[in-house]
Formats: sequence, C-alpha cells, structure tokens
Amino acid sequence: MESTIIVKELDQDFCDEVASLPGGENIKKCFACGTCAAGCPVTGVYEEYNCRTIIRQILLGMRDEVLKSPIIWYCLLCYRCHARCPQKVNFTDIMRALRYLAVKYNYVSQDILEESVNIDNIYLSVRRD
Repeated sequence: MESTIIVKELDQDFCDEVASLPGGENIKKCFACGTCAAGCPVTGVYEEYNCRTIIRQILLGMRDEVLKSPIIWYCLLCYRCHARCPQKVNFTDIMRALRYLAVKYNYVSQDILEESVNIDNIYLSVRRD
C-alpha cells in the first residue's frame, strides 16, 4: 500500500540537526543500499516501515513529515541495521534522536506513544518464545 506524503516545506537545517546529535554523525554517508532494511525485524511486520525512506526524508529536510510520523516509533532499537551498515550509519541512534526531537518540538501525540509501547511489548514477547 503506497502512501502519499505532501511536503509542506523543506528544512535545510534538519539533516544537520540530526547529524549533530549522538549517533547521527554519519547520516550523510548513507547511499541507500538497503542493508539496514534487509536486516530489520520491523520491516517484516510493518510494510510501511522503511529505514531508507526515513533517511532520505531526513536528508531532504522533511522535518514535519518525519517528526509527525508514527513510523519513527516503530523502531525496536535492536541495532541490527547499524551492525550491518557498510557506511556505519547508526540508524538506531538516529531513531532515538528523531524521537527526542519529536518530543522536544511537540510533534508527539499520546496515541503514538501508546502504540510504541504496544510494539515494544510484542517484540519482547516474541523474543521470549
């Protein structure tokens, strides 16, 4: 299922802001090889979750679209993407940074926070089995 993203405004400083946070240092080195997505357990559960898309949106300056999206809360913070990345882009820590920025700039609704807790609980129950 494809979704349409309407870009209201590009923020040329967004990528630099993400790059300035811990773990974001190598974001501009991403060449969209797909290794991150291939190793991600979330991509098998949520078709709309795609590491490469999120990185591309950050690089383009799509601040509102990224920080408003519930997708940034789907990441399990397992570091599989980082372990496999040939460019050492720390996507897990980038997701942490995006969550931080979403909270800092009031992009987060209570529904999104509750859904992220549900996703974490599902992941933890699967790992125990």
